[in-house]
Amino acid sequence: MTRSMVILTWMIAVGTLTIQADSPKSTGSKVGTTLPAVESPDFYGKPHQLPKTDSSATVLIMIGTECPLVRSYAPRLNQLAKEFGERGVTFLGVDSNRQDNLEEIKAFARQYEISFPILKDNESRLADLVGAVRTPEAILLDAQGVIRYHGRIDDRMGIGYAKGAASQEDLKNAIEDVLAKREVKLSSTEAPGCHIGRSRSTAPTGEITYNKQVSRILQDRCERCHRAGEIGPFALNDYQDAVDWSETIAEVVDNGRMPPWFAAPKYDGVFHDQATLTPEEKATISQWIANGCPEGNPSDLPPKREYVDGWQIKTDQVWYMSDKSFPVKAEGIMPYEHFVVDLGLKEDRWVKAVECRPGNRSIVHHVLVFIQEPGVIYAGFSGDLIAAYAPGFPPVATPERMAVRMKKGSKVIFQLHYTPDGRPHEDRSCFGVQYADMDEVDYRVYVSHAMNFAFTIPPNADNFPIAATRKINKDCLLLGMNPHMHMRGKAYTYEAIYPDGRKETLLEVPRFDFNWQVPCMYREPKPLPKGTKIVGTGIFDNSTNNLNNPDPNASVRFGEQTWDEMQIGWFTVAEKLAKRETAMAP
Repeated sequence: MTRSMVILTWMIAVGTLTIQADSPKSTGSKVGTTLPAVESPDFYGKPHQLPKTDSSATVLIMIGTECPLVRSYAPRLNQLAKEFGERGVTFLGVDSNRQDNLEEIKAFARQYEISFPILKDNESRLADLVGAVRTPEAILLDAQGVIRYHGRIDDRMGIGYAKGAASQEDLKNAIEDVLAKREVKLSSTEAPGCHIGRSRSTAPTGEITYNKQVSRILQDRCERCHRAGEIGPFALNDYQDAVDWSETIAEVVDNGRMPPWFAAPKYDGVFHDQATLTPEEKATISQWIANGCPEGNPSDLPPKREYVDGWQIKTDQVWYMSDKSFPVKAEGIMPYEHFVVDLGLKEDRWVKAVECRPGNRSIVHHVLVFIQEPGVIYAGFSGDLIAAYAPGFPPVATPERMAVRMKKGSKVIFQLHYTPDGRPHEDRSCFGVQYADMDEVDYRVYVSHAMNFAFTIPPNADNFPIAATRKINKDCLLLGMNPHMHMRGKAYTYEAIYPDGRKETLLEVPRFDFNWQVPCMYREPKPLPKGTKIVGTGIFDNSTNNLNNPDPNASVRFGEQTWDEMQIGWFTVAEKLAKRETAMAP
């Protein structure tokens, strides 16, 4: 097990991998211009002539087979195609990505049951003619071939957020305007999504190459998630992958959305597994892309990384969330699902390593496993967090001589958060543990928290603070921290107030992201004397500025669902067992 897995990260509390990119207006938009005559084949080779003079309107949807937003919008696009097809409107998908071949497009159409033809736009000619930049942009042409609308489908989904229902159906409204032969009220909107992978027109140049520099950066920072079978929507472990996604890579690196890491820069080097690029690495990637992505000398390429399939730890015991798979719907927002499992332990056990495995990585947003000891009264679905999964989260182990206790007669509660991706799925997640022997344990590790249940966030408040405090009753070692809020979470700060009155800021998260609540685990455990108070302060944005916000006009209170809020400052500590106390003592 690598050093990066050694510090316990039991308390991670969510994350999903989406293509993180800003959502600029469709700068390539050519609203008001007439599409010249063009012919493009679909993936069966059948030619399609545009503009379509036999239709009352034509909708072009820019498609990318690996784009998460395209996949998520597939059911809605099928609905719109059916609804307006009956009124003479033609829907056509357009795949202009150089990286998508005919077989991949065909497989995408079959898996997502796409009801309309998808054109293979070779050399991105059609995308250039209509000014398309991203997938899934929508372009609406009237019966004369004039571009009347260019932008998003609606406001239901975007970069890092998804609402239960759209409040603005931009494409649908534009179609209604065209069919009614009136001006389109809103002809251009912001269109979030993945960059279209266009073919490059300039020859690669420069000394920075994929083989010598860029491949090593991607191996170290990206490949854990972006490889076959993992949560990343596309792979990044060979040259062509990197070239195909270079525009998106440049964007997410520049704006700091990838790799995901949210502790303030002043803590660089303090925590394990800091998933950030150095300024030098950022400059290297940026210059490589600007130079046309030269491949370089094959002899400079580093060896391929070897990854273990299946369980990453030696499992002594495994528990599943249920006896049978749980159905996950194709679209919309799903409430958290909970499953209670009796561990069946006949004696106390100590755990030194844990791995939580999703049954279906494509739609599992996170898994949290809470242990409930016998004889303890818990409020709802709660308990001590013992295992967790989120995208990119590795198996974890306690530091040497430390372990987590599982008492006999305990039960666990699996909390599952699913994110539908356009297709129906099933899931059966599980977690496994590796036990420690009695004589291997000197410290008991557990997760504590500073939590606030009693709050009300006012409507339209854009910077609302909520604090929570937890007093430390024994000398202990602080192993790490992980703030947890929901869609209105904006920023978070941990502070220690020591018994002598001295204060210390332990962690600042200036840009909280609900989708990537990454734990910050110390390289060296931090001693906390008895009587120390841990104060966690969350800042919430309940305004229209927060695109994640389900309803800025609502007063928001504590609740388990994502449209409610939480203010929990998780932190992991280790307490030394009493000198004469055995590891099995209660």
